[in-house]
Amino acid sequence: VAMEQEKNSLSRELSPDLAPYHCTACHGDEDWSHSHPIRGRAKSRSLSASPALGSTKEFRRTRSLHGPCPVTTFGPKACVLQNPQTIMHIQDPASQRLTWNKAPKSVLVVKKIRDASLLQPFKELCVYLMEENNMIVYVEKKVLEDPAIVSDENFGPVKKKFCTFREDYDDISNQIDFIICLGGDGTLLYASSLFQGSVPPVMAFHLGSLGFLTPFNFENFQSQVTQVIEGNAAIILRSRLKVGVVKELRGKKAVAPNGVRENGTLAPDAEVGKQVMQYQVLNEVVIDRGPSSYLSNVDVYLDGHLITTVQGDAGVIVSTPTGSTAYAAAAGASMIHPNVPAIMITPICPHSLSFRPIVVPAGVELKITLSPEARNTVWVSFDGRKRQEIGHGDSISITTSCYPLPSICVQDPVRDWFESLAQCLHWNVRKKQTHFTEEEDDE
Repeated sequence: VAMEQEKNSLSRELSPDLAPYHCTACHGDEDWSHSHPIRGRAKSRSLSASPALGSTKEFRRTRSLHGPCPVTTFGPKACVLQNPQTIMHIQDPASQRLTWNKAPKSVLVVKKIRDASLLQPFKELCVYLMEENNMIVYVEKKVLEDPAIVSDENFGPVKKKFCTFREDYDDISNQIDFIICLGGDGTLLYASSLFQGSVPPVMAFHLGSLGFLTPFNFENFQSQVTQVIEGNAAIILRSRLKVGVVKELRGKKAVAPNGVRENGTLAPDAEVGKQVMQYQVLNEVVIDRGPSSYLSNVDVYLDGHLITTVQGDAGVIVSTPTGSTAYAAAAGASMIHPNVPAIMITPICPHSLSFRPIVVPAGVELKITLSPEARNTVWVSFDGRKRQEIGHGDSISITTSCYPLPSICVQDPVRDWFESLAQCLHWNVRKKQTHFTEEEDDE
C-alpha cells in the first residue's frame, strides 16, 4: 500500500493532469495514465473528424476479468462481467457477458472494399447509427471514395458527419467503443490488424462467402445493434498471437515512417544492426518456401529448446484456436474451440509420415529460424498479409498476446461455434442411416 501511495504521489508531482485513475469495473486494482504510447503519428493526426471528441479523460480502458496476464484491455468502455460462481478462476465459456461502464458513443464500421452488394447495407447501418442512436461513426477514408457513395446525393448529409482515418497513419485505438464489420472473415481479420494493442468488442455481420467468424445476419440488424449498445450480449475472447520478427539490416536501413510499418510496431529495444517488428495475429503465422523450388527447412524452438526441424514441400503454420479452423484445418490439423488456451503447430506437406500437428500451451514462446543447412530463404505472412522474406540470421518469435479480440456472439460461444462448424464447414454432415422396419427386426 505504501509503495502504491508513493507511486501515485510521484505521478501527481510530475503532472497533476496525468495522474493515474482507477477503473471501478476492475475492482480498483489497476491504474491507467493518459500517457500511453500511440501507434502512428503521435503529434499530428489527420483524422477528418466532424464531431470533436471530448477529453481523453472520458475514455477509460477496461480489462477482461478472465483474460491472460498481464492486464488485458479491449476498448475504452467495455469489459466482461465477472462470474460470481467462479471456481478456481475457471469460468464457464458460455457465461461471459458484455457490459459497458459508460454508454458507447463511437463506433468503427469496417466494410469490405470493392463489393457493390455491401453499399446498401453500409448506408442503412450508418444512417441508423447516426440518426437513431446519435453515434460518432468512423470509417476508413478509402471507403467513402467509392464512386457509388460519392455520386449518391441522398447520402451526402450523412457522409459529412463521418470521422475518417487512414490505415498506418492515424491512430484511433483509444477513440473507438466498439466495431461493426460488414463482409466475410477477411473483414474481421482486417479489423483486428488495425488494433495492435487492445481491441474494442467486435460485432461481425455475415455478408461474405464463408462467414465462420461473422455470426450475425443483417436482416434484423436494428434490434441486434440495439442489444449490443444496451450491453445485452454474450462475448468470446479470441486469443491472438504476439509475433516479433528480428531481421538483420544487411547493409541497408529499412525505412519505417513514424515508427510504424504495415500495421506492425517497431520494438524500442532493437539491437544495433537489427530491425524488430511486432504484429498482433488473429488466425495464423505461415512460414513457407515462397517462389523457391527447394524444400523449406526451418528449426522450431520452444522456450529456448530445439523441438524439431520442419523439412517439407511447403512450411509450417502456427495458429491460434480461432485459426485452427482456417488454413490449419485445410492442412490436416484438429479444430480447437476459441476458449481453449493453446497454440497449434501444423506442418504443411512434411517429408515425414509421423509429423502430426501438435498443440502446445498458450504462453509458451516459440522461435522459428532458418536451418543452417537450408538451401534457400523462407517467407512469412501474418493472417495472409504483410508477407516478407526471412533469411539466415533472422528469427520469428511467437507467443500468446495479452490483447485478445472480444467477439460478440449471437447466442453463446459454444453454440455459435458448433453452428459455424455445421453451416460453414459442413462438419459431420451426411445422410442418416435408415432404421429397420418391424418386419426386418423380426428376421
